[in-house]
Amino acid sequence: MEFFKEVSKVSYEGKDSRNPLAFKHYNAKQKIGSKTMEEWLPFAMSWWHTLVAGGADPFGAPTALRTWNDKELMEASKMRVEAGFEFMDKLGINYFCFHDRDLAPEGKTIQETNANLDLVVDILAEKMSQYNKKVLWGTASLFTNPRYMHGGATSPNADIFAIGAAQVKKALDVTHKLNGQGYVFWGGREGYETLLNTDMKKEQDHMAYFLSMAVDYKEKIGFKGSFYLEPKPKEPTKHQYDFDVATCMEFLAKYNLDKHFSINIEVNHATLAGHTVHHEAHLARINDMWGTLDINFGDPLLGWDTDQFPTNIYDATLMMYEYIKQDGFTNGGLNFDAKVRRGSHTMTDLVTSYIAGMDTLAWGLKAAHNMIEDGYYEKNINERYATYQSGIGAKIDKKQTSFDELSQYANTLEEPVLLSGKQEVLEAELNQFIWNAVSK
Repeated sequence: MEFFKEVSKVSYEGKDSRNPLAFKHYNAKQKIGSKTMEEWLPFAMSWWHTLVAGGADPFGAPTALRTWNDKELMEASKMRVEAGFEFMDKLGINYFCFHDRDLAPEGKTIQETNANLDLVVDILAEKMSQYNKKVLWGTASLFTNPRYMHGGATSPNADIFAIGAAQVKKALDVTHKLNGQGYVFWGGREGYETLLNTDMKKEQDHMAYFLSMAVDYKEKIGFKGSFYLEPKPKEPTKHQYDFDVATCMEFLAKYNLDKHFSINIEVNHATLAGHTVHHEAHLARINDMWGTLDINFGDPLLGWDTDQFPTNIYDATLMMYEYIKQDGFTNGGLNFDAKVRRGSHTMTDLVTSYIAGMDTLAWGLKAAHNMIEDGYYEKNINERYATYQSGIGAKIDKKQTSFDELSQYANTLEEPVLLSGKQEVLEAELNQFIWNAVSK
């Protein structure tokens, strides 16, 4: 069965194309510096938003027209496998990501649930070999089932903690079997609504212990993939313990887990935390916590996780700027954790949305590469901090001075003259780099 009948293999037609089923910027074999776009941009399909999401929201029923909508749950799961690999093949996407509950439905018992999952995973493995596709990362959904209403690893109920551990163990087994490049821990409900009923210290201690047991199990089964912790500040709980990159780094360092984890940054989660993705990516990079990226954008006028496809070229460029400085990923990639809008309900809308996102990131990659090659921003930063290159500044930079020496030095100074920060000029130059990347 062909699921995306209106779509042939998507090709590159260039910036002047008006064909919604063609790439305008993403040219897989085009070299940007020393790598091709395909090498720079390891795109991944999100199984949940792409194949499972139906367009429901708190005010309305699902709207998505999907071939499997009226099928029995296991039959629908098998059809999604067929559709997913056709989708990746037509778009030239080489990776996918999944939650365990995306792949197969829960049964009445843990044993039945695992049997459902095993059946679908066997089909997945065959298709991965046939189409030469890979798992970027897997994870477990410790948030959809009502039992996780108070959290999984941070649940006040020890039985729920144990069930969550069993579920993650199975998800790790599946990710390992499929040769996944990583595994993500996103604490969807690991937080609290009110401190009036919360023992925060106990919950954070339990969460750290949960992660440490996962590290032990990873080593036991020989899983070589990376472990990622994903920040999110709120929704569904009022306060989540993995608030942002800085909070995650502090948590991991406190519990001596930092050598075992890096960060999965999601663009929309940065927005919800009151940050830009540029800030979050930069912070992860300079602290050697760069892991992988979930690519979506949010609506700044809304205070919730809208998971929109990335079409904001400014955010894409600044994110790619940090990405190139990091020289890409070790095991990570660019997962489209994005869903079509509720009104974009056809199968073809899925394809055109991915094209829009892939093109935006390709355009951003070109602009960011030009920024780095030109050296304009590095030159301005070096000039701004030039006083630290010699004299007392060099002593400060090398940590070779003291309050006594600095006080004596300060007493000899007249009021220093400060350089302009030139923010508006720098932002205008960013416009120019973005424009030049598409106009050539």
